[in-house]
Amino acid sequence: MALIKDIYSVTFYEKFGQAVAEIHPTFDKQQFIDTIYQDDFAQKEWKDRMKHTTVVLHQFMPESFSEAVLLIDKIIQNLKKNKFTDGNLAFIFFADYIEMYGLDDFKTSAKAFVSITQFISCEFAVRPFILKYKEKMIDEMVQWSLHENHHVRRLASEGSRPRLPWAMAIPFLKKDPASILPILENLKNDSSEYVRRSVANSLNDIAKDNAQTVLEIAKKWRGISKETDGIIKHGCRTLLKQGHPEILSHYGLESTNIALSSFEIKTPVVKIGSYLEFQFQLNNKNNEAKNVRLEYAIHYKKAKGHLAKKVFKISEKSYSPNQIIKVERKQSFKVITTRVFHTGMHQLSIIINGTESDVLEFELIN
Repeated sequence: MALIKDIYSVTFYEKFGQAVAEIHPTFDKQQFIDTIYQDDFAQKEWKDRMKHTTVVLHQFMPESFSEAVLLIDKIIQNLKKNKFTDGNLAFIFFADYIEMYGLDDFKTSAKAFVSITQFISCEFAVRPFILKYKEKMIDEMVQWSLHENHHVRRLASEGSRPRLPWAMAIPFLKKDPASILPILENLKNDSSEYVRRSVANSLNDIAKDNAQTVLEIAKKWRGISKETDGIIKHGCRTLLKQGHPEILSHYGLESTNIALSSFEIKTPVVKIGSYLEFQFQLNNKNNEAKNVRLEYAIHYKKAKGHLAKKVFKISEKSYSPNQIIKVERKQSFKVITTRVFHTGMHQLSIIINGTESDVLEFELIN
């Protein structure tokens, strides 16, 4: 199985070095490659290899940051000309270069982000600039949200997310997201799904700290277009999982006369590596069709003995008057890198339009 770190291979550096040499006459390709493979390169993981590439490249670039940025732009154009853009993720060191060496040159770096993000995304690299320059950087990103290129528009929304995964958080935006709302407003009807999904992700970030802000946006944007309604729905996914009453009401998700019955765990003892199996019946006892958001929650036992709840969606659809359905589901307990399982008693519950049922217990064993 190929590892992500292996995108930085001898072949990659040979091809990249050749592309640089073609437009940078004093560049010594072999010395560049030899320097890359010093310092225990083979033991480095992906991010370390990326950072190492940034540092080594800097040794071969002009001392002036503004001149280096101009050269990076020429390198990118040559890479495109040579059609060496496969596996674009490898080139994230261009964005990292701006983050590492351009933080004190706002004007040059802001211009560089606009250019580079059209080749490789810069949402991680822009965040130290938000922390340092605050409203000055946000104002720049508001202008990006009006750019003709969808990659630049997405950088405006994605880079300014308060809680961007795998990136540094932006505490002042978590506390008060008001300054980035004009960005989202500009992009609420964007022609690119790529951009619209980023807007939804930003709303979802905001909802975790400022739920009322997102609820107000949902009211304001409702019905503008099918695409905007989709942004709202995806942007409110955390609030929906939390069973927030106002957002449930927004979507007409009421649990009155929606009855749960025959709720049963078919595998009360689950071995790590296998599946939890369960079933239940749902009955819409109303005399009219009802929208039902159906979820289940696993209350995982943690290392210190407490339980931590995680919600999984089953479906969201309309149920006919007096309709009865049977639902059967499996939940994997196969070992994965992102979750550690602990033996002992766990719990399962069903959630109907935000209303959680009584829990049933099951035991997880080795």
